[in-house]
Amino acid sequence: MFKVLVSDPISDLGIQQLVDANDIEVDKKTGLSEDELVAIIGEYDALLVRSQTTVTARIMQAATKLKVVGRAGVGVDNIDLEAATQSGIIVINAPDGNTITTCEHTFAMMMALARHIPQAYAKTIGGTWDRKSFLGVELRNKTLGVLGMGRIGSEVAKRAKAFGMDILGYDPFLTQERAEKMGVKLASVDDILQNADFMTVHTPLTPETKHMISTPQFAIMKKGMRIVNCARGGVVDELALVEAINAGIVAGAAFDVFESEPPQADHPFLHNPNIIVTPHLGASTVEAQENVAIDVSEQVLHILRDEPFKNAVNMPPVAASVMNKLQPYFGLGEKLGSFAAQISAQAIQEIRIDYAGELSEVDTQPLTRYILKGILSRHLGSEANIVNSLHLAKVRDLNVIVTSAPSTRGFTNLITVTLTAQDGSTQQVAGTLLSGYGERIVRINDYSVDVLPAGHQILVSHTDKPGIIGNVGSLLGQKNVNIASMQVGRKIEGGEAIMILTVDKDVPKDVLLGLVELPNLNTAQVVVLV
Repeated sequence: MFKVLVSDPISDLGIQQLVDANDIEVDKKTGLSEDELVAIIGEYDALLVRSQTTVTARIMQAATKLKVVGRAGVGVDNIDLEAATQSGIIVINAPDGNTITTCEHTFAMMMALARHIPQAYAKTIGGTWDRKSFLGVELRNKTLGVLGMGRIGSEVAKRAKAFGMDILGYDPFLTQERAEKMGVKLASVDDILQNADFMTVHTPLTPETKHMISTPQFAIMKKGMRIVNCARGGVVDELALVEAINAGIVAGAAFDVFESEPPQADHPFLHNPNIIVTPHLGASTVEAQENVAIDVSEQVLHILRDEPFKNAVNMPPVAASVMNKLQPYFGLGEKLGSFAAQISAQAIQEIRIDYAGELSEVDTQPLTRYILKGILSRHLGSEANIVNSLHLAKVRDLNVIVTSAPSTRGFTNLITVTLTAQDGSTQQVAGTLLSGYGERIVRINDYSVDVLPAGHQILVSHTDKPGIIGNVGSLLGQKNVNIASMQVGRKIEGGEAIMILTVDKDVPKDVLLGLVELPNLNTAQVVVLV
């Protein structure tokens, strides 16, 4: 008999399948402190939580029987994933349960924004019958820009088409073929800014997406744009948005999320008549609460019964012999994937991973997951992890090819990651572990290098001419950017070459712009590896 503890308020209907199971005993004990949980968790095989319970390393250490922690929702910020992995405890969530409810809330916000519904309601119940102040617009024949074409963004696009809207879709993993299947026009962020009448945001919050819509974007935006954000606070710069509304660039905005929640009483969104706000209600429907509980309960059953399961967000069990060989390469693999993704400017349609040397003798799927996580995390942030990365690649129609061969061109082991964009261009990064030196990037595209994959780096492509290195160093010095190390790769004297500089801090955009203006310098890109 398995024992399951439900420590947060979770839908009874959602956990009914656990209650009905002959081999499961369910206890509901909500509002427990950490000490109280530590005292009893040793009795249980599974723990179900929402957001109230924080599952700490101390709780994991006391959970001698625990096989799985299930989060009835998407985020797992309240669960110590590292401690769970170290304890061999699987953590699962319900990533699909909130898709429809968040999509529908987006449309509710869009309609309310188009027709001034909250403002008209407030005035009407206040005793004023005012039909002239709230002239709205139709959705039909308008252009909707969707930033992020994952599960939720795709559902929004599907419904927008039913309203007679034209859809511009942006996603770093959206290919032309998939866009055509969905009836969406593949677009860049700038295309959406300049042509859309409505824009809705469905991207995770990552260093790349933070303030991706800010003052420079508002400067080129189509006048009269209406913006909806039911994804993550911080993707749109809140203060810049208010300025754009006051300047008449943006006609209105509808936000379900804030950079800091709950917002302060003096937050400008709360006092602007052209902005509609709700208190993060995207997942707040009866059906969504039931769906996430049903999804996570089903996976808990599978795990306890040693059946196939999905939606794990940490590393599943791996044979000790395989783990011993692969574990030293996990960090390197993730960094190679991240490096390749950061230097790829186009939407990726194919990922090729080549293993050579002793790595060809073992099942490398766990390592492949780390590499895919590194690639996908550039745009998906914490949504991508070492368990769901294969699934995320599949649902985005990314073709993943994995090969292995005993030959390594002089290295004991070599990992090569090649990303192919939809225009046919490729970016390739190869790396290895050098005895006594650790992780090294040994090849970038056609250039042999020897680079430690860590920290802030600048990748420069240039023509191999005298003075170029000095010019780069001088400019960085003038901008107070200190160079920690430098590597140069070239094929022939005087031909095309690359330069990789490791610097002590983040590189401002104006520094990159200054670099590309130097004579004989072609491109400059920042790569951050943590």
